[in-house]
Amino acid sequence: MKKFNFDKKQAQNAIRLLLESFGEDLERQGLRHTPERVAEFYKEALSGNEVDPLELVPVHYAVEEHEEIILVKDIPFYSLCEHHLLPFFGKTCVAYMPQKDKIVGVSKLVRLVEVFANRLQLQERLTKQVADTIMKSIEPHGVMVVIEAEHLCMTMRGVKKPGAKMLTSAMRGIFLKDVRTRSEAMSLLGR
Repeated sequence: MKKFNFDKKQAQNAIRLLLESFGEDLERQGLRHTPERVAEFYKEALSGNEVDPLELVPVHYAVEEHEEIILVKDIPFYSLCEHHLLPFFGKTCVAYMPQKDKIVGVSKLVRLVEVFANRLQLQERLTKQVADTIMKSIEPHGVMVVIEAEHLCMTMRGVKKPGAKMLTSAMRGIFLKDVRTRSEAMSLLGR
């Protein structure tokens, strides 16, 4: 995994230059500490670059075998669109069907979504990355990831349509091959 290097001073200088390019007075009371605050925000918002997602999803071996759908619904997330550096936010649903006793802790699925969301992203890529990481790490019969999000690049600029939402899905394994399994998972999601 590529090492994430955050240069706080460089980020602060970039914010100063941006504000100055708009003719802002950096000595104005409300802007005096803005470069520092914005740099801290971006460090936090892009912290997913510091984590190897495969390390987040260790397999647990359950006492009982379970080869039915496990679904975590409505995981809230915030991310930054790599095209405009504006937020997009929404909810993620993750379903997987484990092989026999190979399961993963529910909180690990939530954390996985968070790690990938805390990077410069595209919703399509985010959806795919979560699904592919689960498939690679725990080798389930299948995985399904559905993300619904509002993009501020469509709300604040461009088409200016607040409330418009984008839906993406990634199906792997049995969820891709078996219509009944996919339908059962979608009904559990209320879709």
